[in-house]
Amino acid sequence: MAGTFRSITPLVPAGGDFAEALAFYTQQLGFVVEWQGEEMAGVRRGTVALNLVQNTNRVWAENASASIGVDDLDALYAEYRGIPAQVGSLELKPWGRREFHLVLPSGVCLQFFAEPSGPPRAAP
Repeated sequence: MAGTFRSITPLVPAGGDFAEALAFYTQQLGFVVEWQGEEMAGVRRGTVALNLVQNTNRVWAENASASIGVDDLDALYAEYRGIPAQVGSLELKPWGRREFHLVLPSGVCLQFFAEPSGPPRAAP
């Protein structure tokens, strides 16, 4: 099979005020800007990259979500609890994973979960 997939970078709707959204991602969420155009930017925190896209379609934003695994969920939760967003409770879910949800001003939902330690599991 030709061409091995190496990464995925989701397009994330940023809302109508792109400068405000970019400031939120950098100042509140701790991302850094890798590149920027007039209506789109690439941001990164650690190994997680997102492409922010200016948009005025609230329906798209409210139906966009991503799950992000982290190595210190408690520290991240403490960091994000005071930001101007809807931060849900840190919970152990019935399926055995600790996680919390964050709904951004744009309407996008980010789910953060405790990434298991150790080497990644091989695909079956």
